[in-house]
Amino acid sequence: MKFKVDELSQFARSLLEASGLDGEKSQAVADTLVEGDLLGHTTHGLALLAPYLAELASGKMTRAGLPEVVTDFPAAITWDGKRLPGPWLVLRAMDLAIARAKQQGTCTVVIKRSHHIACLAAYHQRATAKGMLMALHCSDPNTRSVAPFGGLDPVFTPNPVSFGIPSSKQPIMVDVSTSATTNGMTNRLFNEKKLLPAAWVMDGHGQASADPAVLFDEPKGTILPLGGMDSGHKGYGLSLMVEAMTGGLAGHGRADPAEGWGATVFLQIIDPQAFAGLNAFERQVDHLVERCQNSKPAKQGEKVRLPGERGLQHQADSKLHGLPLYPSIMPALVPWAEKLNVPVPQEV
Repeated sequence: MKFKVDELSQFARSLLEASGLDGEKSQAVADTLVEGDLLGHTTHGLALLAPYLAELASGKMTRAGLPEVVTDFPAAITWDGKRLPGPWLVLRAMDLAIARAKQQGTCTVVIKRSHHIACLAAYHQRATAKGMLMALHCSDPNTRSVAPFGGLDPVFTPNPVSFGIPSSKQPIMVDVSTSATTNGMTNRLFNEKKLLPAAWVMDGHGQASADPAVLFDEPKGTILPLGGMDSGHKGYGLSLMVEAMTGGLAGHGRADPAEGWGATVFLQIIDPQAFAGLNAFERQVDHLVERCQNSKPAKQGEKVRLPGERGLQHQADSKLHGLPLYPSIMPALVPWAEKLNVPVPQEV
């Protein structure tokens, strides 16, 4: 199933507006979700729209208002997101952080009580296109599905870390979980009765498995930290780092009562111009890019790619020939379209 990108964006915006979001917020959420699919992140693009609409319908996602400014230093800002739409909050925070970074070299915005913020990679190009280095990390203090290395009881969410790195040719976009896989992927494969590509989860007795069903069996299993059974201490350490940079800096996290599906966000923008300069920065990054891409492939016929390179190619192809959606996405949205009286886009 392929669709025109602009028609999918308008469809998503119309559904969100019919659910009570104003035009600016609806556009921010719609654009971010479609961008996730354009980059190939099929569990964190429009697959999230039906759950977002359900959150709006139940009142668990706030429709109107602005974030509350908790603290505002020149380079360090904290917001209470009041459970407003996560993509809109992140884009608003990016605009502020980029403007401040141009003045003082860097700016960090931390957001507590945001709603879910979708695909982190979907934000990177907005920063790298302006020559800015971006770090974006998040956690969800309301749920637990990842155990600490050596433990059986879940403490963390998959806690993604991401970086957008400008270069003179194409941006480098890193978006990885600090766990071996994500809730979105395990839930999808469980519903489809499929296995994971490798033993990325652990059953309730401490045995590694590729079957996501162990997360739902009793005793319930957990997602393994990045590195799995052998070197999961690395993902464990990264998970703790994200928790400190999100919940710790925001002063709101797992020590507080759960409020529902959401996010605590760490966003940092760095202007290379304030350091050795953008040209010097790109010279170093371009050299690394060249060395990586010219590295002899380990598998014949498969070149070495940069993080995000496959997604950028998928983005370009989809804008030309139509965006393919994962088969379960549109069937989940059709009932909402019927309920909200929004026309469904036609396939191309």
